[in-house]
Amino acid sequence: MKESSFRFLKSALQEEGFCISTPKVLEWLQTRNREVKVRLEWMRLSEMADWACDGVAGNIRHASGSFFSIEGIHVATDCGKCREWEQPIINQPEIGFLGCIVKEFRGVLHFLVQAKIEPGNINNVQLSPTLQATRSNYSRVHRGRRPEYLEYFNGERPRHVLLDQLQSEQGARFLHKRNRNIIVEVEEDIELSPDFAWLTLGQIKRLAQRNNVVNMDLRTVIAGISFGNGDAGILEIMERMGGGGHYAGGMLRSALDSRGGIHSIDEIISWFTEQKTKHSLSVLPKGLQQVEHWVSDDWGVRHENGLYFDIRYLAVFIGNREVNSWQQPIVAAKQEGILAFIVKRIGGVYHFLVQAKLECGNFDVLEFAPTVQCVTGNYQNSRSSVPYLDYVLSTPRERLRLDVLQSEEGGRFYREQNRNLIVEADGDFPETCPENFCWMTLNQLLTFIRYNNYLNIQARSLLAAIRFANFPE
Repeated sequence: MKESSFRFLKSALQEEGFCISTPKVLEWLQTRNREVKVRLEWMRLSEMADWACDGVAGNIRHASGSFFSIEGIHVATDCGKCREWEQPIINQPEIGFLGCIVKEFRGVLHFLVQAKIEPGNINNVQLSPTLQATRSNYSRVHRGRRPEYLEYFNGERPRHVLLDQLQSEQGARFLHKRNRNIIVEVEEDIELSPDFAWLTLGQIKRLAQRNNVVNMDLRTVIAGISFGNGDAGILEIMERMGGGGHYAGGMLRSALDSRGGIHSIDEIISWFTEQKTKHSLSVLPKGLQQVEHWVSDDWGVRHENGLYFDIRYLAVFIGNREVNSWQQPIVAAKQEGILAFIVKRIGGVYHFLVQAKLECGNFDVLEFAPTVQCVTGNYQNSRSSVPYLDYVLSTPRERLRLDVLQSEEGGRFYREQNRNLIVEADGDFPETCPENFCWMTLNQLLTFIRYNNYLNIQARSLLAAIRFANFPE
């Protein structure tokens, strides 16, 4: 474990790769965007060959019974301001692969990434994991080609597993959805197609500072990487070299220092357990046609007041996919959201202000979320009602350590993006916080991320973009 953590850290500090330069990566993405043909057309449900309503309930299902369905739910909870509501939700019970192959080049781990097009991507091509496939995809329900490099993840070819986790997806849009996040190391040479390239972890993190370049699936895979627990000697050397003085070095210390938190791991577990036991969540199925305040017709499903999101039907043609053309429902958000962590040096170590957040699709009621998470409405109208939102939106630019637009998963969400922020609090920012918030170091967050259903995908997306090196742009 210690060896792999050190090797991941070494890769994270290497912000230029030995296989392709970072500027060349951006050129490669632009080239693939020009070369791969993409065509999208909105359509009616009645025109779709393999999707239909399932009788009286009106839930939308694929003829094979695979892939996913759009269903209705009734939600009741004692947490938050809204205690009861109904909504459509994606039900996709199968567990898919989100996986990266890694290989050493000149002593540094490089990740095999794919320039992948999803129908909902804002800019078509984004960097994705080596393998990004649902069970229906890799079992070829669509009767298309087998996903490339699947054999390294399903055990057909020899590999060494460095990371293997079940991680949740968006709890407000998916019902109990998880994917297998996995990183495997190979020693053999791999023949690359034009859609694949080897990048260091540092290159990926550097590219995650740009709008809509690194897709959500690659972000969640790299977010699960632990960099170990630095001993006192390493931390002392960092201090002597000034490594903890600037923001990137301070984040590295927060990632490595297992003793610098103001709360112990046991105290955090107790806090989180208490939050879970205080709140209830009931989610009951309801036919999509009967969901209150939502309207279903041949063009899709929408809220009667034009809020939140729509379900629409899309005909897709993408020239380099396992299946070149298909049809599917897709979720189209009404507004851009905001995700933000507030961080502060406490006792010389950066801490993150973490929220225990309930979402209707969560497996276990609550998950760790960013300080601010507003993804379904116009957050500018909620500044006074959402804790810390006004502080985040009022922060001067010199205290913004990350400010980037990141896309949601383009296979299920149409051109949805959220503003991702990391805000460094000033010295007067209070360390006391509401009972559903807690301060944690990056090391503590990376400890919890190794286990199922702790950090939600929005928190993981933000953590994935944290850099430990100050590479000049």
